[in-house]
Amino acid sequence: MIYVCVPVHNEARTVGLVLWKVRQVFTAFPREYQLLVLDDGSTDGTAEVLASYAKVLPMSVVTHRERRGYARSLEELLRLALQQSDRAKRDCVVTLHADFVHSPEGMDEMVKRIEAGADLVVAELLEQRGEAPRALRWARRWTPRLLRVPGVKDPLSGFVALRLIVLRQALRQDGAALLTTDGWCANAELVARLAGHARRVDTVPAAARYDLAQRPPRVPPWRRLLAAWQARPVIRAARTSAALLLFFAFGAFGLEAQGDTAAADSSRRDPAVPIGAIAPAPDAPAAVPFPVGERLVYGARFGPFSVGGATMEVAGIDTVRGRETVHFVFHVSGGALWYHLDQTLQSWVGRDDFQSRRYWNATEEKGKHWERKFEIFPDSGFYREAGPDTTAPTVANPLDDAAFLYWIRTVPLEIGKRYEFERYFRPERNPVIVEVLGKDKVSVAGRKWSAIVVRPRIPHGGGIFAEKADARIWLSDDDRRIMLALQSTFSFGQVTLKLKQYSDSGAGGGGGGRP
Repeated sequence: MIYVCVPVHNEARTVGLVLWKVRQVFTAFPREYQLLVLDDGSTDGTAEVLASYAKVLPMSVVTHRERRGYARSLEELLRLALQQSDRAKRDCVVTLHADFVHSPEGMDEMVKRIEAGADLVVAELLEQRGEAPRALRWARRWTPRLLRVPGVKDPLSGFVALRLIVLRQALRQDGAALLTTDGWCANAELVARLAGHARRVDTVPAAARYDLAQRPPRVPPWRRLLAAWQARPVIRAARTSAALLLFFAFGAFGLEAQGDTAAADSSRRDPAVPIGAIAPAPDAPAAVPFPVGERLVYGARFGPFSVGGATMEVAGIDTVRGRETVHFVFHVSGGALWYHLDQTLQSWVGRDDFQSRRYWNATEEKGKHWERKFEIFPDSGFYREAGPDTTAPTVANPLDDAAFLYWIRTVPLEIGKRYEFERYFRPERNPVIVEVLGKDKVSVAGRKWSAIVVRPRIPHGGGIFAEKADARIWLSDDDRRIMLALQSTFSFGQVTLKLKQYSDSGAGGGGGGRP
């Protein structure tokens, strides 16, 4: 079902033609559709026009006795569409103005983009037909620069198509308003809030049809610019609330943020200290020195805001295909505003050779759940993923996401040295580079620690270890090499994990920091 939402105020001269044009679009482009129209306190005969068209079109009309404004009307229509739909993952909404500035002919292309996999499609009014006042053209050009949304040149158009599941994810669970601005600014706010929940955002070109408009703009251009200037913090916050939790979506600790298409250049060899597998000497302890029961608890912050937490735990000793393994468990849970992520990474590494044998990733993000399970065969040189019937080559001495940060704690790190690792179990995602920057003092878990500061980076990757993220890890400067803090920079600012609690007893508890 396609729900076409049309908020209306005093548009008696054009609304009937707009609605009939919608009918013509879906006659030529056969799809099941429903018109949802809200008459926001009109006083010019709009109600009578709507009543006549409701008799011949699949249309529902909502009436406000007093005007409540564009944003409240649009949000009410969106919520009504979500309430009526029983297939939120399939059904979509198209928002449309009733003054004919939006030409309904473009709806078919927008719906096709949704059917092809997009979650949000914005019709960018970058072309105009007919003459518009110079002040309006000037405001139309400059206002989008004040209310930027990444990937969208014209977030102010108000002509968008969206999958209803994205709207459901964006709506506050406590029922608070989705849109807090109005007019043009509400259009930008809607796009900013939805874009953070959309897997794919597309844009299509459209023309602003000033040649068909039957009235001058209700709001003077200078007031539109002033409103846009005042709305900047709201739009910025809407963008940041979605981008902030990408930190969790990438996995707070993992290398999974690198794209599947990233390929390492095997001929590239920067000067680096080569690191091989850690194997025990004949009388040395096992290659995995971490005590069963070690548990690290972290808090995550964005500036003054707490946005979640994480734990790293040595869960126990297990057996995988006849080999004794150590079981690591990472758990990340966080959220801000409309976003929540809960992720568990589990790793089984050989107790005597520190090579990954099994790796699981279970993630619940924005109401969706998925799992990826890998079986890794170091002796045979390949790995398999459950589900896809695939076998792929792996590297010598492979490590997975969860195992990597434990392994780095066992490597001798010299100040000023640069290390290059070719050990990630998916070869195309290598190398991982670690630079040892120096020493520092860190106050976490109730005490002050001496720390070694390292900079991990993935030249061809993304996420918290991307080149531009300029990540830092603080490891305790002792034989335990506990990860005390992790800091990474995103376009919206810095996110920091800090150790809150450390214990190495299977009994749990452990108080604040262990001295």
